Amino acid sequence: MPMVVPSVDAFRFLNKEQLVSLKTKAMRSGAWFKALQRIDRVLFDLTLRVVDTIRSAKLAKSIAVLARKLEDAVKSSFSSRLREIGLPLAQKVSFMAQKLGNVSAIDWAFDSSFAIFLAVMHMNRHQA
Repeated sequence: MPMVVPSVDAFRFLNKEQLVSLKTKAMRSGAWFKALQRIDRVLFDLTLRVVDTIRSAKLAKSIAVLARKLEDAVKSSFSSRLREIGLPLAQKVSFMAQKLGNVSAIDWAFDSSFAIFLAVMHMNRHQA
C-alpha cells in the first residue's frame, strides 16, 4: 500500500498571523517554555522569521504538532488559573456581598462565568 503524503493545501490553516498570535498567548501564559523543548521553540521561531507560506508538508506537519502542544498548554494553563484564582475570588466576593445583605450573592460563588471574569481581570491586572 503506498504511503499517503498530505498535500500542502491540507496545512493552509497554518498562517503566520495565527502562529504569531499563538506564540504570544503561550508566552504570556508561561506555556511557551513549559510545553516546548528548546529545539521545538527554535523551529517555531525560525519558521515565523523565514517562511510566509509553508510549502513543505514535513515542516507543516511539525509546526502543526507544535501548535497543538501550545494550544493544549495554554488551555490547561488558563483552566488551572481559573481554579486557583477565579473560583476562590468568586467565593470571597460572594461572601462579602452576603455579609452586606445581598441574599442572591450566594449564587455568585458557583457561577462559572463570574469566576472566569474575575480570573481574567486578575490576570490582566498583573500583566501591566
